[in-house]
Amino acid sequence: MLKGNMLIAHGGGPTPVINSSLLGAVREAKNHPEIERIYGARFGAEGILAGDLIDLGAVEDEKLDLLARTPASAIGSCRRKLTDADYPAVLECFKKFNIRYFFYNGGNDSMDTCNKVYNLAVDSGYELRVIGIPKTIDNDLAVTDHCPGFGSAAKYASVSTLDLAQDAAALPIHVVVMELMGRNAGWITAASALFSELMPCEHLVYLPETDFNKDGFLAAVKEKWAKGRGLLVTVSEGIHYAGGAPVADSGIVDGFGHRVPGGAAQTLSDMIMAETGIKSRSEKPGLLGRVSVALMSEIDRDEAELAGTVAVRSAVEGRTGYMVGFETRREPEYKSETILVPLAEVANAEKTFPLEWITPGGVTDEFRRYCLPLIGGYDTRFVSLRQAGL
Repeated sequence: MLKGNMLIAHGGGPTPVINSSLLGAVREAKNHPEIERIYGARFGAEGILAGDLIDLGAVEDEKLDLLARTPASAIGSCRRKLTDADYPAVLECFKKFNIRYFFYNGGNDSMDTCNKVYNLAVDSGYELRVIGIPKTIDNDLAVTDHCPGFGSAAKYASVSTLDLAQDAAALPIHVVVMELMGRNAGWITAASALFSELMPCEHLVYLPETDFNKDGFLAAVKEKWAKGRGLLVTVSEGIHYAGGAPVADSGIVDGFGHRVPGGAAQTLSDMIMAETGIKSRSEKPGLLGRVSVALMSEIDRDEAELAGTVAVRSAVEGRTGYMVGFETRREPEYKSETILVPLAEVANAEKTFPLEWITPGGVTDEFRRYCLPLIGGYDTRFVSLRQAGL
């Protein structure tokens, strides 16, 4: 039995359900007497380096329960990419607070950090159990079927698109261009086409997995606009031209070394107006797409909590150097099970949207079968005057 304290930290952009994973981890830790104190790092890696830890075990159960419906990260996150020079300070923090169980809740870069902490402990002879908890709205972690956070972000994207489609059809005086998150992977923008058969307007979808062609885009806009039904364009923030140049580039690089997109929706709206003379306006939910709990998927929330629970339970049982993942079947009904994936297999590995699931008009039915169970239920019984025969 390994006795000592536990530390959990968040890395990267929060999701609507990241706090559910935190809740699952803390609840499970309380069931194991070998975990003596339960700490959270304030603002992720920054808190570890500064020794700024929160005593989560002292938080009342009634307040912990609220984590399941709390937006963003309750303990804070960061985009600090640890360097080789930082890891001695990480180990010093663990020794100072007698941390023997470490859990990092994050995406690709965070799993890389998690893997490096695991290797650091092994190389230093410091007994430490390390488990990664998956978190990303981008759904781009390798090996696992899907990631906690994606289901809620996909629900937000699909429902918001359906809402905007009603508006674009009701007042068809401009092309509406909506930008959704997804720097290199177009999973969220693909979800905008989940209800395309219900849209009363025309719809175009552009993902970063394929090169953007300006002439082809403008031709498609003119063709769709000419039908007189209104037009909605949904686009990933990271779309790029052949060769990799971004359609919109802010010129800024974030803490992980990634280029920050510069506003694809506004760029395309300006392009439409300048090149075709058709009015256009841009929409960008931005952070709302990853923070909203109003459209949280219940399945996503439950699986996120389960990921936190399984991470702690696995560590107490002696497992280390893994990330919690999901294996899923969708027929005859949706069912998922947790698995443990070696951290080395997911660290910095990126799962992009399958090219075979992209069609000229959006996405295939295969993607719909994959994604619809993850977003949970939503009432799409909309009606228009035209549909009502008036």
